[in-house]
Amino acid sequence: MLKRLYNWTMALSARKSAEVWLAVIAFVESSIFLVPADVLFLPMALARPERAWRYALVATVFSVLGGIAGWWIGSFAFDAIAAPILEFWGKLDTFNELKAGITFETILLMLVTSGFAHLPPIKVVTILSGAVHVNIWLFIVSALVTRGARFFLLAWLLRRYGEDIRHFIEKRLGKIAMIGASVLIVAFAGYKLLLAH
Repeated sequence: MLKRLYNWTMALSARKSAEVWLAVIAFVESSIFLVPADVLFLPMALARPERAWRYALVATVFSVLGGIAGWWIGSFAFDAIAAPILEFWGKLDTFNELKAGITFETILLMLVTSGFAHLPPIKVVTILSGAVHVNIWLFIVSALVTRGARFFLLAWLLRRYGEDIRHFIEKRLGKIAMIGASVLIVAFAGYKLLLAH
């Protein structure tokens, strides 16, 4: 099923309505959808590099709007909407584990790691933010910075290196981002341990 979703999303990049679909995918990725907006953003930005910054802006804005929707679902409609969505994608147990003892610092760290390495998936973080009632304005600013950083970094790489960088982004950037996210998590855990002593 995931392969079909991925292929369908990739096929959208060739359509005239691709920019609208980018907005839709970026929005729903942050609240209910599993396939990241990158799979649509990358071929679009490569096909029309002069529009890479515009595509990054569209992806950022609609990703944040989707994040707000996820926050709202977590805050006001968890049992009715969020729990079935998370259960469908097999993320409900992950969500419940994350929810225990969550703080804004942890949410901020997860926004950074999910923004750069999809660890954990962004929809889990946005719904979790609402469920634990993170201040909506702090959430919006944090999401703008982290999601914007990802899409604008990708736009810069694609404009600077073109098709040559695509293979690297698709195959290796995720691993590098995962390592960076892991380092951030370890550093955060070490910081919390130091504070505890």
